[in-house]
Amino acid sequence: MSGHSKWATTKRHKAAVDAKRGKLFSVISKELTICARDGGGDPEFNTRLRTVILKAKAANMPNENVDKAIKKGTGELPGLVYEELVYEGYAPGGVGVIVEVTTDNKNRSASDVRSTFTKNHGNLAGAGALAFNFQKKGQFLISADKTTEDALMEVALEAGAEDIRNEGDHFEVITELSEFDAVAKALEEKAIECESSEIVYLPNTLVPITDADVAKQIIRLTEALDDLEDVKAVHANYDIDEKLLS
Repeated sequence: MSGHSKWATTKRHKAAVDAKRGKLFSVISKELTICARDGGGDPEFNTRLRTVILKAKAANMPNENVDKAIKKGTGELPGLVYEELVYEGYAPGGVGVIVEVTTDNKNRSASDVRSTFTKNHGNLAGAGALAFNFQKKGQFLISADKTTEDALMEVALEAGAEDIRNEGDHFEVITELSEFDAVAKALEEKAIECESSEIVYLPNTLVPITDADVAKQIIRLTEALDDLEDVKAVHANYDIDEKLLS
């Protein structure tokens, strides 16, 4: 999930990785299969696949699992046919939520997503309802102890990054979709390790949340969505003070 503080969200997610390792492997496996299906199984010629392989390594996903997922995508092994879908809805407080799904059964996914919104005081919206408030971008999150701002700017801007933000304990690199692969490859070649590297929906405006109960409802909803089997990522345009969640 992503909102005002993707960095804080990423850290919370990593702290729970062991408990959710099966779900994480499933999400990455589907991504590998789709990348190999769409662009071939050779990471040298498929930069999106190479990026997902790096994500698999960072998650300590066994090489055997990676190889099987790629071969399912290239047709060397039998496998399910996955679709990538996007659902839109609202969380408490008027917060917009975009849910990315990778599934072999869109009826199941639609039912699960709708039910999760309803059970957590939210509601599903029609397709395109939130498109005006989000931009699809490439995003890299890099811990400040992995590189310097000057070194990162030299590498990322040279490769075509749109923006680099110094957030104190980490850097955020933003790219247009067309430049994502080039920036990913440049960071990899310079051995600059990313905490997160993915295509995200970045909000144009944020909804400030000052009520602790509403803040906790929003987090419960987005985390419940993130826990669903078919959900790849959850994006939301909230601005929540972390102190409200303590």
